[in-house]
Amino acid sequence: MPQLSETIKALKASSTVAFDGKAKALARTGVDVVAMTAGEPDFQPPEHVLEAAHEAIRKGMTKYTPSEGMPFLREAVAAKFQRENNLSYSPEQISVSNGGKQVLYNGFMSVLNPGDEVIVPAPYWVSYPAQVQLAGAITVPVIAQPEEGFIPSLEAIKEAISPKTKVIVLNSPSNPTGAVYPKELVKGIVELAAERDIWIFTDDLYEHLVYDGEFTAAAQFAQDKTLIIHGASKAYALTGWRIGYGAGPTELIKAMNRLQGQVTSGANAVAQYATAVALNETKKTHAFVEMTKKAYRERRDVLVEGLNKMGLKTPKPQGAFYVMTDVRAIDEDEMAAATKMLELAHVGVVPGTDFLAKGQVRMSYATSLENIYKALERIKTLLD
Repeated sequence: MPQLSETIKALKASSTVAFDGKAKALARTGVDVVAMTAGEPDFQPPEHVLEAAHEAIRKGMTKYTPSEGMPFLREAVAAKFQRENNLSYSPEQISVSNGGKQVLYNGFMSVLNPGDEVIVPAPYWVSYPAQVQLAGAITVPVIAQPEEGFIPSLEAIKEAISPKTKVIVLNSPSNPTGAVYPKELVKGIVELAAERDIWIFTDDLYEHLVYDGEFTAAAQFAQDKTLIIHGASKAYALTGWRIGYGAGPTELIKAMNRLQGQVTSGANAVAQYATAVALNETKKTHAFVEMTKKAYRERRDVLVEGLNKMGLKTPKPQGAFYVMTDVRAIDEDEMAAATKMLELAHVGVVPGTDFLAKGQVRMSYATSLENIYKALERIKTLLD
């Protein structure tokens, strides 16, 4: 057949998606698998948001939407940033996309040129370097160590900056580590970038899932040089609804909207209406977020204590719903360890290879306590 693009041939598949697929494939054969692979809340969305989706259908809100997002949703997003983060954006500075991943992709494609460099603290989410690669740019990782709680040093980030640096990516709370960056570190990184006229892309999707420490909005220190990547998937359990939103300087948002207009156009109409309700009906939504946070905190504590008791070193994450655990007691190679955990213990995890976390795997605790206890028992049996 005719040849494929060299760019696409060089693009790696997502290891998260791959191992989640393996776990589901094994489960389809009848095996009882505890899947701790995907970053997906196991809660149903809030009842008032579900009702809003029904209302949107009844009202006939099922047509194409503006590429940049429905006006009332962009207004709701701007109001959220003002209310929760003390950040002032006009609706024209908000872009609504098909998930937070598209916001990020639109941002990279709008600012990067071939040969530009993007600094990303690691372990990192696997889509950061993949999207940088698609833009023809180069990822420069800054490794954060487990003994430091996976929090990078300001000095290491400063050393990574070169004349080619175009973007620094921040993700706090972090996927895959759950690290929450201290305010002084966030401020220091943003000031470094601002002095050198470097973009800050801040992935804030886990903003509301902080158990220890405090979320810091990077944009408060240099709003004119910052793109916020956010969305409805994690805090509101709206993963399959595919609504992400970005906030940034007007010219950047305009460029991202031009790109989106030629690629996907607007996001799902019904989901946009429901997301606006989630953002605007703050009392009901806050109650849902607090309920899920309480559950995640309990799950985190059980999982971290259980893994450490087995000798699998696991720093306690401060946010999100992931742990990174050292599995060299199972196998020195994290890919082999993850395969053994799935095939022998029937516990699905994601190897740290593509996160740049050698000897470690990521485990999601966005699953029931019953599943977490079952996973711990099976891992202990595997170790024994």
